[in-house]
Amino acid sequence: MSSISIDYGKEPIGKLFGKLFFPTVAGMMFSVLLIITDGIFVGHGLGSDALAAVNIVAPAWTFATGIALMFGMGGSIISSISLSQGHEEKARIYMSVSLIISTLFLLLCSAVILIFPYTSLKLLGCSEELMPLAHLYLLGFIPFSASNAFLVSSSFFVRLDGAPKFAMLCSITAAIINLVLDYLFIFPLQYGIMGAAIATSIGSLVGASMTAVYLLNKKRKLHICSIFLKKTSTGIASTVRRICVLGFPSFLGELAISFMMFSGNIVFINHLGKDGVAAFSISCYFFPIIFMLDNAIAQSVQPIISYNHGIGNVGRIFSSTRLALTAAIFCSLIISGITCIYSYDISSLFVSSESPAHAIATAGFPLYALCFIPCAVNIIAITHFQSIEKSKTAMLITLMRGFIFLGLAFWLMPQILGVDGIWLAVPAGEVITCVITVIIALCSPSIRQGKSAKQNLP
Repeated sequence: MSSISIDYGKEPIGKLFGKLFFPTVAGMMFSVLLIITDGIFVGHGLGSDALAAVNIVAPAWTFATGIALMFGMGGSIISSISLSQGHEEKARIYMSVSLIISTLFLLLCSAVILIFPYTSLKLLGCSEELMPLAHLYLLGFIPFSASNAFLVSSSFFVRLDGAPKFAMLCSITAAIINLVLDYLFIFPLQYGIMGAAIATSIGSLVGASMTAVYLLNKKRKLHICSIFLKKTSTGIASTVRRICVLGFPSFLGELAISFMMFSGNIVFINHLGKDGVAAFSISCYFFPIIFMLDNAIAQSVQPIISYNHGIGNVGRIFSSTRLALTAAIFCSLIISGITCIYSYDISSLFVSSESPAHAIATAGFPLYALCFIPCAVNIIAITHFQSIEKSKTAMLITLMRGFIFLGLAFWLMPQILGVDGIWLAVPAGEVITCVITVIIALCSPSIRQGKSAKQNLP
């Protein structure tokens, strides 16, 4: 659990980015493995109905993750700025407020959902046919959703403290535990869909416990302290407000995934029934690969940008953003090609080739993959503006890509192109947003100042 020395203000950008990126992407890819494995085991072990039920419930999971990202990103930004200005005690307080308040809030939300499970599922658009399976899955993971959220948010601060490899280890541990328990609970023990949910919950609980042990160690530069002794209630409220304002675009981004799932579920079930929902759920299992990869790049560059924003080094900010954007586009291009070439094989991972859902997914994946590159550009742009405290700009981009243009596309595209239009709705929303984002970036003073900074930056 040892940390390493990281100088965010002076180390060469490429070397600094590499220190953070490779452990972060490895940890996130194992998290993706957790999600995909769950889908593979559910699809082959329990059938397409169970897969559809999991997809119905998934927005509740992404809501919890969104809260974690909001507090993790917002808290990390102001903690990074505080560290750059030499205020370590403030950084510890900001981190502690982020983790404690978000955990308490999610525990409250979990209690409400457990009290009203059927009402919650109806709000998620669950049909009567899928209600029994969805209910079991909901009961299996909701009690532990706060632990998964804690793992996500605490990883920001473990990396910021100089231990990106340990943050990676926590994510990998959670994924491996889920992988093993998924197999045991679904196949030999035959615990059904609740077994899949419990396997995921146990994995995230262990990972969260590991990060908690790290951050409770008072020898760390960043360690959890009692916020009620350090701050008055007014101070806590002010800190929470600032964290939420800066982190809200991250919450919206995760909520946008829920909106995409919710909207897609409704459109697919209206056009193609439960087989359409099952096919769409495969894409929702596969989409986290590109989303997590973009997020890994964004979360790796965020502390670099925020730290240099705190000391006013616009040249390093621009250089960091440009490197992140290049990496995100390159990775997205590769995954887009793989998705188009191997769409049949990817579908076969989740459902039998004889299933109607398999044919629907195989035909739709190449169309859906068109969203990957513009999505990468949008996510890096959002992170850039968040990290320099331009939360309104970040929020505007997030609203456009995740709600406004996506909602319009899901409404209009099926009417124009039929089933192909459903698959093209997400790419259409991302492309339109990307064009507007590039225009905003070119007009942004922070970008212009960074480009004009005449510094021989590494």
